[in-house]
Amino acid sequence: MLEFKFYIIATFLFLLSWWTKKHPKNYTSVVEGLKDVYRNKLLPLEESYYFHEFHSPRLTDGDFDAKPMVLFIGQYSTGKTSLIRYLLERDFPGQRIGPEPTTDKFIILMHDSRERIIPGNALVADSTKQFGPLSKFGNTFLNKLQCSMSQSAVLDSVTLIDTPGILSGEKQRTDRGYDFVGVLEWFAERVDRIVLLFDANKLDISDEFRRSIEALKGNDDKVKIVLNKSDSVDHQALLRVYGALMWSLGKVLKTPEVTRVYVGSFWDRPLVYDYNRRLFQNEEQDLLKDLQSLPQNSVLRKLNDLNKRAKLAMVHAYIIDELVSQMPNFFRRNAVKISLIDHLDLVFEKVHKRHNIPTGDFPDVSKMQVSPIFNDLSWVWE
Repeated sequence: MLEFKFYIIATFLFLLSWWTKKHPKNYTSVVEGLKDVYRNKLLPLEESYYFHEFHSPRLTDGDFDAKPMVLFIGQYSTGKTSLIRYLLERDFPGQRIGPEPTTDKFIILMHDSRERIIPGNALVADSTKQFGPLSKFGNTFLNKLQCSMSQSAVLDSVTLIDTPGILSGEKQRTDRGYDFVGVLEWFAERVDRIVLLFDANKLDISDEFRRSIEALKGNDDKVKIVLNKSDSVDHQALLRVYGALMWSLGKVLKTPEVTRVYVGSFWDRPLVYDYNRRLFQNEEQDLLKDLQSLPQNSVLRKLNDLNKRAKLAMVHAYIIDELVSQMPNFFRRNAVKISLIDHLDLVFEKVHKRHNIPTGDFPDVSKMQVSPIFNDLSWVWE
């Protein structure tokens, strides 16, 4: 416990030292300060230790200037697009709603005075927006990405992201043509809120939906649950449905804390069962208050995310240093490389003991082992 407290204090002092140099700078805003700290302090460390090849692409000014973003995830026909339309109180370009799987694209909703659709390739080429790194997922994905510009006043302060409905079956996963879970991970790192939607009439969690939820690991504090279409069951059945949902989530969400669940029917149609009208109204108000609070807390979220990134970059640097120290200069390079990668967990353990770093701050060992940069370790001897 003392080691953990020491590590937290050391990390805080490390970050604080960035702001309290002998010649402190005056910033026009906190965001400008974060940009400067990242460019001049954290980015050089990331580039020196190939952080971007292993983990996350470098941050751009667009990442810091971006409005708060809300990501909606769910299986098909759970009401993601209907909920977004309900929040906007109007239709938006590219909207498709139906009982069958309708939304087959990642749709980013942003504000503009003229309603239009920006295709994915044009979106990632726009340097004023923060979506450039999405180009790494390939043209197949970019063809399934669009930005819908809407005049809705709601989008003045927040950006909403609709996602394709998740189906069951291995074929559906492999036939997408792009790394769906990887795209969700990219968005999860950058959004302010993640809303998981469930249909009260079908609570089963498919394999791909489970993988999608697991991809949110490390961003559990952003996750909220919506049990949608709850008016389609009576109050007794709703109680059983809620219990079944919590039981299912307990097997997927690996967090000791209870995630907030909003129960309701989030569209403009009349309620089927009117028993729980007051409950649904209160739950809706709570959800709206949570979303309305995002712009106020956006700067704190960016500071928190930069803090997490700095910790990960520091741990990554220790790991790379340990790997480099064990690599021979001339003979048996390939054999030693394979052995180190296969036993990367032992390297993590050494770093953990040597630097007293909490195990929760380490990256996923299995993902790091399959990183393409390990195929060529010429950079080790540079």
